[in-house]
Amino acid sequence: MSIVIITGAAGLIGSEAVEYYAEKNYKVIGIDNNMRELFFGEEGSTIWNRDRLSKKFKRYYEHHDIDIRNNEAVNKLFEKYKSDISLIIHTAAQPSHDWAAKDPIMDFTVNANGTLHLLEAMRKYSPEAVFLFTSTNKVYGDTPNQLPLVERETRWEIDPEHDYQNGIPESLSVDQNMHSLFGASKLSADILVQEYGRYFNLKTACFRGGVLSGARQSGVKLHGFINYLMRCVMTNTPYTIIGYKGKQVRDVIHSTDVISAFDAFFEKPRTGGEVYNLGGGRESNISMVEAINASQEISGNKLSTSYDENARAGDHIWYISDLDKFKNHFPDWKQKYNVRKIMEEIYETNKNRWINKEIVKR
Repeated sequence: MSIVIITGAAGLIGSEAVEYYAEKNYKVIGIDNNMRELFFGEEGSTIWNRDRLSKKFKRYYEHHDIDIRNNEAVNKLFEKYKSDISLIIHTAAQPSHDWAAKDPIMDFTVNANGTLHLLEAMRKYSPEAVFLFTSTNKVYGDTPNQLPLVERETRWEIDPEHDYQNGIPESLSVDQNMHSLFGASKLSADILVQEYGRYFNLKTACFRGGVLSGARQSGVKLHGFINYLMRCVMTNTPYTIIGYKGKQVRDVIHSTDVISAFDAFFEKPRTGGEVYNLGGGRESNISMVEAINASQEISGNKLSTSYDENARAGDHIWYISDLDKFKNHFPDWKQKYNVRKIMEEIYETNKNRWINKEIVKR
């Protein structure tokens, strides 16, 4: 049986990948030790998702409570399955811009060292496998803020005459700018994934994500803004807008569309450490102001907001991914969701759980 290893298996993208490949009858090995609870508290825990997967896919899913910083444990797992491993999807991470500054060493060891352990284990035991890494647009640092941006009524936009009108391409420099410590640790991992592809001629790829979203994300204040925003409006929790008049723009992609992109690469892999920007692109993007308005329309509730004018250091004012490179390499890939549809799904999936919890709390 062909084996798929998925790190961060109980998280948003990881669990979507578990479902996808288990339903295709792969043996899926999940790695996840619920560090999200350490990072974000009880609300960030993914234990519920881990238990759901284990129950739903008893025959095809095997969970391992491994910390990817533990090189010995990672090697032991890869040594057990060796050439049977056909795909590694690496989603485990410390994912927060803000949290990284609280503990830079833990952030780096999880994001960079953990990635190196996985890459080296693959090289030693499963060199024919495909390695897919969920990187981030934060590897570009604050360079996008130097683009010619125009303030509109509800959002910032790029000058319509600029070459990046369709979004930011992979050729944008990652050098000489402020990344945030999270961006720096993820960039270190990103470069390692590229280097193992190029230096060792392995089938590796970095997917530099925009906002990755979906109904099963454990959204928290410091990570997963669309999911957290919907949770706030549905539970009467105040929401703080941070900087840029709330007009900052992000592109948002559904976890299902991320996994279909991963699978497209897996089916026709390329060697040499490919890099792709993967977000909602021009088809699915939104500003904070627009997202708040949409959340209120969808939920029928009024959101209580406050404003902090101190923008996060290194944060983007406007970021939309140019998807042309990936679409040119994999022309059959299509997005199924836009941001409005994502927000509606989050509401419909979670309304009973979140709204009932708020009623009980009151």
